[in-house]
Amino acid sequence: AARLLVILSPFLLENIRAQVSRPVRSGKQMRSRLVRYMQHTRPTLRKNSVWNPLRSYAQDVANQGRSSAAVKQDEAKRTGKQQTKKLDLTPPKGTRDFYPEKMRQRNWLFGKWRKIATQFGFEEYDAPVLESEDLYIRKAGEEVTQQLYNFEDKGGRRVSLRPEMTPSLARMVMAKRRGLPLPLKWFSLPQCWRYERMTRGRRREHFQWNMDIWGVPSVTAEAELLSAITTFFSQVGLTSKDIGIKVNSRGAIKEILTGLGVPEEKFAETCVLVDKLEKLPREKIEEEMQNIGLEMPVINRILEVLQIQDLDAMRKIVGEDSKALSDLSQLFELSEAYGMRDWLVFDASVVRGLAYYTGIVFEGFDRAGELRAICGGGRYDKLLETFGGEALPAVGFGFGDAVIAELLMSKDKMPTFASPEFPIVVSAFDASLHPVAAKAASKLREAGWSVDLILETKKVKQVLKHAERVGASHWVNVAPSEWEKGVVVVKDLDKREQSEVSIDDLVSKLDDSLTG
Repeated sequence: AARLLVILSPFLLENIRAQVSRPVRSGKQMRSRLVRYMQHTRPTLRKNSVWNPLRSYAQDVANQGRSSAAVKQDEAKRTGKQQTKKLDLTPPKGTRDFYPEKMRQRNWLFGKWRKIATQFGFEEYDAPVLESEDLYIRKAGEEVTQQLYNFEDKGGRRVSLRPEMTPSLARMVMAKRRGLPLPLKWFSLPQCWRYERMTRGRRREHFQWNMDIWGVPSVTAEAELLSAITTFFSQVGLTSKDIGIKVNSRGAIKEILTGLGVPEEKFAETCVLVDKLEKLPREKIEEEMQNIGLEMPVINRILEVLQIQDLDAMRKIVGEDSKALSDLSQLFELSEAYGMRDWLVFDASVVRGLAYYTGIVFEGFDRAGELRAICGGGRYDKLLETFGGEALPAVGFGFGDAVIAELLMSKDKMPTFASPEFPIVVSAFDASLHPVAAKAASKLREAGWSVDLILETKKVKQVLKHAERVGASHWVNVAPSEWEKGVVVVKDLDKREQSEVSIDDLVSKLDDSLTG
């Protein structure tokens, strides 16, 4: 057999090469046959030196195209060499890292939102970032249902990272509805996730300021929320010349569609399509409206009505007895009382893209036209019904952090926070005096001061440079000669003055210096 193999080996090698060069499907089959043949060939034949070239070539063929992690791990074990893949240092596409400077900006923004919400009498709440997928799956063609970060967990449950907060809030309200005092005025600052196309100020994760009022059926709730939004704008240095808020009523649009013969079950789908007017060509909108059963005369009339930007013109279409127009008129009257009338603009094309809105809707926009919607919200009185509960009047808004950050930076209204601004730095001349420095820092921290204790021995020049970097105004230095007298040196870095103070008097000395 060995002598015969010597004669046939060139032909066998050529045959193997020919088989491998065939189309992929037959090539895979050939590799499979080779592996099976190698596993079952007699040991004496496999060990034969003439067989070695064939065996080696067959093994190469069998491994062609295999690059799985398991194969690489097996190879690493066999050779003793561990292949290390270079780590990608960028965050996943559409997400962000918050280094300390950016984190200070975020905390500043969140602080503004929290302050305004509490000024308006709202309580903060939160919910899990991971929710049941059923909470977001709806049948009105909303983009959000196509943008979910959803998956099956290890228990076989379909779950999703939240794309918005309102459904979680609705779930919480339903869970304890009988025990919750109405009206509810709640706010939150959740992180939300949507796998969507990214543009300026639009990412796949963002934080969102949410304020919602439950249990108030009148437009006084909408007016209160709009006042909170405009108050924020004013407090960060933006005016009604920078930003406007478009206002409309889905109730008015529904009255028009009913008059055109559009059935109620197609109302939500139609509103979702209308919301895409600024994103898609008119021809595409017309095509999608036809796909849900609307005829061209109806489509043309809808698109014509959406161009209206005057409340009186809208009243002529829906009539004087329109409940929706009455609510809008009352809202604009209240805006005068709140002092925010200059911010509001009636625009019939604003319907918002979520199917659960039922009444007044609104959307903040950049008057320069450089950014997408800054914030948006509206009334959703029937949301609980979609989850099998009883209807409860509700209205709220969402306000993303990414878009407003872009706007504030473009108008030079965002603080830079280049340094963390710790007012006091404490250091020791050498390691033997570090316990004294730690004691001094602890006393100051107990008194409520932010103190940066230098943990290593540094030269005076290095300490001063560090103090400047962190924005410190005072430096407490524990030096040998002074500590022999039982005192430390306190230096006012702004006034360039220094004094010797005992540890016991350190707090009162810095209280006077920092607050005086």
